[in-house]
Amino acid sequence: MIRLSNVSHTYGDGPVLEDLSMSVDPGEVLAIIGPSGVGKTTLLRVLALFVRPSSGTTELDGRAVWSVGESERLALRRRIGMVFQEASLFDASVVRNVEYGLRVRESWRERLRSQFRSVLGSNGTSEAVEEALEVVDLDDSLEQDADSLSGGEAQRVSFARALAYDPKYLMLDEPTSDLDPRNTGLIEDAIGTARERGIGVVVATHDMHQAERIADRVGVLLGDGFSEIGPTERVFEDPTDDRTRKFISGELVY
Repeated sequence: MIRLSNVSHTYGDGPVLEDLSMSVDPGEVLAIIGPSGVGKTTLLRVLALFVRPSSGTTELDGRAVWSVGESERLALRRRIGMVFQEASLFDASVVRNVEYGLRVRESWRERLRSQFRSVLGSNGTSEAVEEALEVVDLDDSLEQDADSLSGGEAQRVSFARALAYDPKYLMLDEPTSDLDPRNTGLIEDAIGTARERGIGVVVATHDMHQAERIADRVGVLLGDGFSEIGPTERVFEDPTDDRTRKFISGELVY
């Protein structure tokens, strides 16, 4: 699992995360809800090992991430994928965008083999790439130019890119923000597929209805940390912390 113990992080003079402890298991979906500005994105970046927290311990599968050497930390980081709120794609085809995640994780030998296949004229598309695009319902758009995609399609390509290299954990930062219902539903279905594959998924979202639909557990992140983390149904229907109840009902506004 991924485990944070007493993690805090500061940007400049102000704390963003304060004394947070939590864990993420393989094969579960954990939704992080909370008002804007409380550190949901920073938390995801800490979980994805992009950010070293100012204090506290980050563990991945029993290894203290920031206590190991750089090469081992890089190997640990490669077990985690992240999809950001806004898709960032290359000026290339859909399939080349999805292949990118695999290419940067392949050994040099495999990268050379991929280049050799390209010289021979084969599209070199791997089964993992095709499966990832099928999960997001874009398997018939392999050669489409990424620049011609809608916002929802581009986000689905980003999801497929992260899924293609079979991460153990997946961090999603508002993955359906401003998307139409069809694209939202396809991404939520893809999250379910990731769970079925045993991938631990953390989703930061402002959409509490989405959290209820997709999550096994919910963490409510407020200005002073988590008010609680627990099973989705219990958090929404019978919260143990009054701040959680007030936030969910709209009484508590930050």
